[in-house]
Amino acid sequence: MNEARTKRISKYLSRHLRHDPARIGLSLDPAGWVDVDVLLAALRQNGMALSRAELETVVATNDKRRFALDEAGTRIRASQGHSVAVDLGLPPAQPPPYLYHGTVGRVLESIRAEGLRPMARQHVHLSPDRETATRVGARRGKPVVLPVAAGAMREAGHVFHLSENGVWLTAAVPPAFLRFPGIGS
Repeated sequence: MNEARTKRISKYLSRHLRHDPARIGLSLDPAGWVDVDVLLAALRQNGMALSRAELETVVATNDKRRFALDEAGTRIRASQGHSVAVDLGLPPAQPPPYLYHGTVGRVLESIRAEGLRPMARQHVHLSPDRETATRVGARRGKPVVLPVAAGAMREAGHVFHLSENGVWLTAAVPPAFLRFPGIGS
């Protein structure tokens, strides 16, 4: 399978396993899982014919590990990033002292005022290192990386979860726990 097809399939799966499963006739279970055979049939019916081997290749080779198969390989879900209500069943986790959020300069004033909010998603996504956060921010323009005092947040009662693909999740990040460019960073 070529890189362009792999990318197109990954984007299509992201849209329907994270945001709009009903558009192709899918129903996710409460934890976000859907039967692989049901998914493949829905994809076929909606013009995205895909073999099980191709699906497994996309899951295994996605650089961001966006998707996970269950242990039996019979169900699939998005690892995080849902705008539809799902409970990934992730236990609370102790974050490192600092995590990072990649963004762009045009939204900094809003973040200074309101902190990081999940917007249409269920959680704010945080990266374990500056490099990853830089790549995330670069998807929307010139990246700005904001350090997040995750350890202090946890001590203040905020809960963190670690997704299967290494993305840290939390409900929101108040401005007091962020370092902005030129201010203590």
